[in-house]
Amino acid sequence: MWGRPMLKVSNLNVSIGPVPIVRKASLDVGEGEMCGLIGRNGAGKTTIMRALMGALPATGTAELGGAELLSLPAHERVHHGIGYMPEDRRLVPQFTVEENIRLPTWTARVDDADARLDWIFSIMPEVERFRTRRALELSGGQQKMVALARALMAGRRILLLDEPFEGLAPALARRLGEVLANLKNQGVSVLIAESNEVHVADLLSRAFRIERGAVAAV
Repeated sequence: MWGRPMLKVSNLNVSIGPVPIVRKASLDVGEGEMCGLIGRNGAGKTTIMRALMGALPATGTAELGGAELLSLPAHERVHHGIGYMPEDRRLVPQFTVEENIRLPTWTARVDDADARLDWIFSIMPEVERFRTRRALELSGGQQKMVALARALMAGRRILLLDEPFEGLAPALARRLGEVLANLKNQGVSVLIAESNEVHVADLLSRAFRIERGAVAAV
């Protein structure tokens, strides 16, 4: 049994235009717990994560450490310690790796940003090695690692990782799995969206299955 929920989502409904995508979805992630949101492409995984980050309007409730996320403007949600790694990375190509990682601190006041960056580099030393390179000079797999590092800069309470293993070469997928296992050992709360459990089965304490926008515990 896990402690009190870090994130508790109840009756989440999300539509894109007139089309309902997510219907009455409920899930929770405990403090220090790593959970999966498993479903094929188009099932609604990304829609849930984008709604939690404020990129899509939603109804229902989503409580993060006592704060109601859905009532907050999108730009204020990062203040509450939520980090997001989108599937397509969304790095700023002309920025250096370090600038991309520090991006969340430019909109949300972080008193210990330097210490946070040092901690991220300690668990992802390969990212530190190319900290001065521009994002556009990196491979797709390297960009994934930078996107995870950026999510960690903001994600003091929970990380939302959208298809982190998608498109990775086997060696880099194994390395990413090691990093996530290390985060689990350090008590970081994480929700991982994946199309299947191949890369994450050993990491997860629980999983939720999503199909056609409906979520059920596995």
